[in-house]
Amino acid sequence: MKKPDPAKTQIDLNGKVVLLTGGAGILGTRFAWSLAEKGARVVMVDRDIDKARTLAAEINQDVPDSIVPLGADITSPKDWADIKQTVETDLGEVDILINNAATKSPNFFEPFKTFSLEDWNLVMNVNTTGVMLGCQTIGSAMAERGRGSIINTLSIYGIVAPDQRVYEGSEYEGRAINTPAVYSTSKAAVWGLTRYLAAYWGDKGVRVNAITPGGVYSGQNKTFTDRYSARVPLGRMADGDELCGAMLFLASDTSSYITGQNIVVDGGLTVW
Repeated sequence: MKKPDPAKTQIDLNGKVVLLTGGAGILGTRFAWSLAEKGARVVMVDRDIDKARTLAAEINQDVPDSIVPLGADITSPKDWADIKQTVETDLGEVDILINNAATKSPNFFEPFKTFSLEDWNLVMNVNTTGVMLGCQTIGSAMAERGRGSIINTLSIYGIVAPDQRVYEGSEYEGRAINTPAVYSTSKAAVWGLTRYLAAYWGDKGVRVNAITPGGVYSGQNKTFTDRYSARVPLGRMADGDELCGAMLFLASDTSSYITGQNIVVDGGLTVW
């Protein structure tokens, strides 16, 4: 009887080059740390280069020479071309692309009736167009080589609508919050792009999948956490580290026959 292939049963990213956008964010930081611990060289792309450098230094102290911070605007085709050239020159070809960056506009929590087109376009440009440009630049190179894994970070509110009752009295850092329509729309669009590219590049050896986080605790007030948690079968919000397992699985060869899929990490919220 043939023994199982370790490459297909164990998560091992030694020698892999990972390009992670939004690397200095709430999930990005956890992703970067987890990838580093599995042996990957991670290019932490973020618009806030100072924050990226600080976080990279912290991770590198624990896992030496694992993180390379890089400042860039993912809505710029030129920046993407520069990212590709820099990474390939310094580290080699990108094996894994994780499109994780997202943004909030100045009036992100404005009601739908008065939500400005300027704010709409800003969010869509980062959350959706930025992902497209990353896939176009890095994914196309993967397709030419015949291998690669792309992981897009979605949101629970890209596949179901937010329950507006959760938001009355809800705050984050002292500010009233909600989930605007543009956020749901931008993430739903990336799910469509994920499936399209999975089919488009399937015969080129490039796998394209998505992760959908449910609510991740990051300092929301008690009103929000209590109301949101009451809607979740597991009865709580997620910790950022709980998304890392799905990400590592899709990044590694343990998921070598999986493409066009969305792993929903939501504590069961979408079963109702």
